[in-house]
Amino acid sequence: MNTKSSILLIGTIMTVIGIMMIPNDISAETNQNSITVTPINEKISLQETVTTMSIPQDNKLPWGVVIGAASDYVESYPVIIQIYKGEDPVHFTQVDVKEDGSFEYKFRVRNLDLSTGEFVNIFEGDYTVKIFRVISNTNDLV
Repeated sequence: MNTKSSILLIGTIMTVIGIMMIPNDISAETNQNSITVTPINEKISLQETVTTMSIPQDNKLPWGVVIGAASDYVESYPVIIQIYKGEDPVHFTQVDVKEDGSFEYKFRVRNLDLSTGEFVNIFEGDYTVKIFRVISNTNDLV
C-alpha cells in the first residue's frame, strides 16, 4: 500500500470515528459536584468544581468531553481542567470560554495503535475532574 493510500485510509477511519464523537456511555456525575468559591480580590473569585468521570472498561468510543453550561465568567480568563486517577494527575488543559459563558473540551479516551492495529484505552475507570473558572463576585461580603 503506498503512502497516499495509507493516509487516505487513516483519514477515512478517523472521519468515521469522529462521527461517533459524543460518548453516550462516558458520564460525569453532576448530582455529586462539589463547588468551592475562593475570593481572589474584591472583583473576582476562583470557582472550583469537582466531579467524577466514569469510563467503562468496554468503551468503544474514542472521545470524552468536559462541558460547562453558560454561566457567570470573567473575560480573558480560561477554564482550567485537571483530571486525576486517584491522587495521580493524568491530564491537565485550559480552554477558552465562549461568548455565552460555556466551554467544551474534547479529549481522546481510546486510540488506535498503528503498529498493531489494536485499539488501546487511554482512560478507563473512575476519575476525579477538577474544573477551575474565574467568576465575578456577586456578594459584597466576598
